[in-house]
Amino acid sequence: MSFRSIAALAVVVAAARAGGAVAARLRQPRVLGELAAGLVLGNLVFAGVSALDYLKTDPLLDFVSRMAVIVLLFHASVESTVGDMKKLGLPALLIAACGIAGSFAAAWGMTRWLLPSASPFSRAFVGASLTATSVGVTARTFRDLGYARSRTAHLILASAVVDDVLGLLILAVMAASGALPVIMLKATVFLVGGLAVGMFVSPRLLSLASRSMAVVLLAAALAFCFAMAWLASLFGLAPIVGAFAAGLAVEEWHYKDFIDRREKTLDDLIPPLASWLVPVFFLVIGIRTDLSGLGHPTVIVVAAALTVAAIAGKQLCSLGAVAAGDAVDRVAVGLGMMPRGEVTLIYASLGANMMIAGRPVVSADIFLALVMTVMATMVVTPVALTWRLGRVSSARRPSSAS
Repeated sequence: MSFRSIAALAVVVAAARAGGAVAARLRQPRVLGELAAGLVLGNLVFAGVSALDYLKTDPLLDFVSRMAVIVLLFHASVESTVGDMKKLGLPALLIAACGIAGSFAAAWGMTRWLLPSASPFSRAFVGASLTATSVGVTARTFRDLGYARSRTAHLILASAVVDDVLGLLILAVMAASGALPVIMLKATVFLVGGLAVGMFVSPRLLSLASRSMAVVLLAAALAFCFAMAWLASLFGLAPIVGAFAAGLAVEEWHYKDFIDRREKTLDDLIPPLASWLVPVFFLVIGIRTDLSGLGHPTVIVVAAALTVAAIAGKQLCSLGAVAAGDAVDRVAVGLGMMPRGEVTLIYASLGANMMIAGRPVVSADIFLALVMTVMATMVVTPVALTWRLGRVSSARRPSSAS
């Protein structure tokens, strides 16, 4: 490990903290600031500074960002369990399915119209990348507006869990090589078999670790996470699919002794690590995004079209929300499912490294368009939800004349 790589990691971590802090002060998601900071670092050449160009290919940064995305998916799924998913019900499944279908179809149509020379697989990959919702933005908006305990908020959060599972299943199929039936079989066998193995191993491993210190429990959980990621790679699937499955397999009763003694859960132990590690992934995404594409009108048009497709496609979620009854605001459901985030960026990153006929599945221009779409939906969602929930509150408030 060279001093240059250590310096690169220090620069990226510092930039991530600064970008996240600025975004938080502006009441925007931290990931938005982290992406923006990465965009600046990766495009300083336009200001005549080329000293940091090596960040784009530094091996240590690449390794840390790969580890970060595994921790990110593990942390995201630890908050939900297989048991929880069984209780989500038909409305959450319908909402997720409608949003995925709408987003995929809208993005496919846009890319077929604007990128006729792109391969069908590339168009399908871009469409799939926009299927998963990043519900963190929505959850924060509901908290800020005092609606976090509403039935609408709970349904959106539940739908997002299903959304993530289906989105990563699609990713497992698209990122694997081989005939489609074989890939589907591999993905199904891993998700069913891997979860079964995980639910057998997790309680025994974590119960043993919970008798010791917090660091031992965290180390055991991470070891389980990386083992599942490795197992997924043996099946020819993306390691992040294994990490996500590992989180779903973990339940709090697996380390009940630790909770009883210290009143903490893995959801308390992982964030301190994730808060330093995960931003590296978003910084690296930004660093590797070449903004020179903004000089091409086509890129801006594609980014705008994908943003429209991302927003419009999720409005089909309101159809699925019909199954939840009148207690749920169906318009708010569609708006709350709009933001894209980590899963879209993971798709973009994988697609940029996948080759078909000697060309990347996700070209540099499409990569830039996807990053811009993520940032746009993150900004639009809080504004749209604030407007909608404000209207709902006004409609329910008794008039002064009454």
